[in-house]
Amino acid sequence: MKKVLQKSALRELTIRSLGVIDSAEVDFKDGLTVITGETGAGKTMVLTALNLILGSKSDADFVRSGDDRLVVSGKFNIGDTLQTIVEEAGGFVEDGDVIINRSVTNQGKSKISLGGAVTTTSQVSDLAQELVEIHAQSSSARLSKPAVQLNLLDSYGDYQDSTAKYSDKFIEFNLVRKRVVDLTSQLKVRDFEIAKLTGFVDDFAKIAPKKGELDQIENEITKLGAVEELNAGLIQALGIISGEDESPTAALGLTKKILENLKGKDSELDVLIEKYSELIYEFAENSSGLERYLAGLGADPGRFDFLQNRKSELNSLLKKYGEGSDRESAYENLLKAGDEASSRLEDLQGGDSKLAQLQNESLVCFDELKDLGIKLSASRASVAKKLSVAITSEMALLAMPNAKLSVQVTTSDGSEPENFSATGIDEVLFLFTSHTDGKLLPLAKAASGGELSRVMLSIEVVLAKNSPVGTYIFDEVDAGVGGKAAIEVGKRLALLAQNSQVIVVTHLAQVASWADNHFVVSKNESGSVTQSNILEVSGADRRKEIARLLSGQEDSKTAQEHAGELLDMVAMSRSEMIG
Repeated sequence: MKKVLQKSALRELTIRSLGVIDSAEVDFKDGLTVITGETGAGKTMVLTALNLILGSKSDADFVRSGDDRLVVSGKFNIGDTLQTIVEEAGGFVEDGDVIINRSVTNQGKSKISLGGAVTTTSQVSDLAQELVEIHAQSSSARLSKPAVQLNLLDSYGDYQDSTAKYSDKFIEFNLVRKRVVDLTSQLKVRDFEIAKLTGFVDDFAKIAPKKGELDQIENEITKLGAVEELNAGLIQALGIISGEDESPTAALGLTKKILENLKGKDSELDVLIEKYSELIYEFAENSSGLERYLAGLGADPGRFDFLQNRKSELNSLLKKYGEGSDRESAYENLLKAGDEASSRLEDLQGGDSKLAQLQNESLVCFDELKDLGIKLSASRASVAKKLSVAITSEMALLAMPNAKLSVQVTTSDGSEPENFSATGIDEVLFLFTSHTDGKLLPLAKAASGGELSRVMLSIEVVLAKNSPVGTYIFDEVDAGVGGKAAIEVGKRLALLAQNSQVIVVTHLAQVASWADNHFVVSKNESGSVTQSNILEVSGADRRKEIARLLSGQEDSKTAQEHAGELLDMVAMSRSEMIG
């Protein structure tokens, strides 16, 4: 089963002091949004802003000249699954919207927050993978990496259960294998360990220390060492308390009688008399307690000697085996070590049988891993053929009628554990040719920059049918193309935008004419200060921008006529697409 996420969408982008942009706010809508503008006007700064709020590396040079810091923020509408991720990170989501905020000082210090909670760029980057799919000019080079190609194939295939089971089994196998390696290493030094543990176990068993025993012994030793002093002091104190002549006890008793005779005369005084009576009772109880303690007090030389010897034994054991920053922690660690030592010794003494057990587990686990790996390879091989046909067909619609892309799956020997990786035993390679009878070569070697951009777009259109992303962002996906090919690029972007939000930075009128929403980045200069503005255009203003893209002369009557023709043609094609 495929992982199903509710689609996300970029709703707002706010930029402050980023490059040539002083201040800008952009409200994004669904469908195909294009961003155009003259070279140097700041189109790339819009993408830079997006990359910053999505966790990319910051740079102090991004800060507008003369300002202390840049601030960019983006509001995304997200589904329940992503909302849970944000809330678990401490962020706040309101009406399905989350705000990501990023600031960078001119000293290079960066701060990022997710839903109001300060977080890390790596955490936001993880979330960003579910929010948007960004294709900059560097993304085409990424497409040539085998790992990326493997991920694309798996994204297209309907075998996510197989990849999940394989991944879990791979983790399990490696854990068992690590235990085998660790125990083997331990067994090499087990004789030394066994001797060491045996000595400790014997000493511990002989002494058998108990929790709190040392403190208890020291207290009793102190008591027995001061029996005579305690006896004399208590006799003197009790004599004063209970003496016949003007003793505190007699005085308190007499006072109590006098006060008892006064009860009932005043309620306020009655409360005080009651409290005084309670104090007399407590005094009497404590006096009785002292008498009982004195009665039980006696010298015990035998007990004193026993305790001294016991203390010495415990201290010796503690000195030999205790570890800790102070005596209390050392004693606690000693007791813990004593509890664990016997089982640890048992493990080591039975190490050979345990090792044999783990080795058997490893073999069973590896057999299961092989089965899962072989099944996964078969699924990939089958899906690779379908993906090859789908991408090739899509490229034909992008003015590449003779181009062919073949997804090649190479499977390693499944009998060797070293051939297994976290993704399986397969290597995926995209092979490409632009000619009918051309030799299929790795994509990076065979495709030009313009062809690579169209291949990338073809892949996204194909993958979107199976696992659509909420928002696609393309930076000059039309690089190296023009004329009919550019029109087809715009058409495929429009098709992609039927099910996803698509944002495109372009310099081609043929692409821009397909937009549902059109923003223009313009610049004005005042002295040495350059400021860029981002404005949405429609109607006549949009036609002027299309004319500028066509000829560089937005006020040219001929250019505007051509722009109008292009927009009309696109409108007709759109109606046919929908029909």
